[in-house]
Amino acid sequence: MHIRVARTFQPVSKLPQRASTRGDFFIGRWRRRNSGVIMEQIRGFIRVRVFTLFLLTVPSLLAQDSLSKAEDLYRRTAYQISLATIRESGETSARAYCLAGKDHFMLGDYKEASEAFERAFAIEPANAHYALWLGRSFGRRAETAAPFLGPRYAAKARGYFEKAVALDPHNEEALSDLFDYYLEAPGFLGGGFDKAEQVAKRMGEQNPAEGAGAQAQLADRRKQFDTAEDQIRRAIESAPRKMQRALDSPQAGFSRAQTYVERKRNLKSDLTRDDSSRRQAEKPLQEASGI
Repeated sequence: MHIRVARTFQPVSKLPQRASTRGDFFIGRWRRRNSGVIMEQIRGFIRVRVFTLFLLTVPSLLAQDSLSKAEDLYRRTAYQISLATIRESGETSARAYCLAGKDHFMLGDYKEASEAFERAFAIEPANAHYALWLGRSFGRRAETAAPFLGPRYAAKARGYFEKAVALDPHNEEALSDLFDYYLEAPGFLGGGFDKAEQVAKRMGEQNPAEGAGAQAQLADRRKQFDTAEDQIRRAIESAPRKMQRALDSPQAGFSRAQTYVERKRNLKSDLTRDDSSRRQAEKPLQEASGI
């Protein structure tokens, strides 16, 4: 007699599930056993990265601190020490080159100054401040160079003043320096009263007192003395304290005295009622001389 033994067969679909369950069991045990080691390795890796970043950052932080110290020395007019501090820092940023350029400029080393500002401007060609100081440096080089080099440096100064204004149209210092250049430079070097007048108008749009002061200088150079006096009054009305300090300076005293001379006032015996007394003409000179 044959006896059949009933066998219970499990569906094939459950076999992978059981195998997966067994795999998960062993993986779970491995993870629990090694998780501490893995986490320690991760922490060690993070510590190494942080320490590496710290080592890379420290020189930059020290250089920044040195530059801040050098800037403070510059403000205290210790230009030589400021330069030495910049060299010791080893910093080669645009900020460092600009500060070195200012130190050289204040020491009268205009060639070194222009070269430092050129390095700064090469790094940040959109910086109007660097272009402005380049213009000032080349302007001084034009004043102190040999006659055959002066025009070339003057042209560079004009170019950088114009570039500074183009980069930052609201920069009052750049506008003022460009106005001075146009006012003082001859036509063959790009100067001219008409150009100066246009800049003076732009100055007046931003700062009425500065604009009126510029218009007064321009009128004085054009021998339009009544217009110059009117513009000075406007400047005083716009900024009474600031303009009064400017008018009380020795330079202003000599300028006012020169105006009397150029108008031929107080130089003849047949003075009119509109002319000031000789004492009034001499007063600015006495004020300027401290008499």
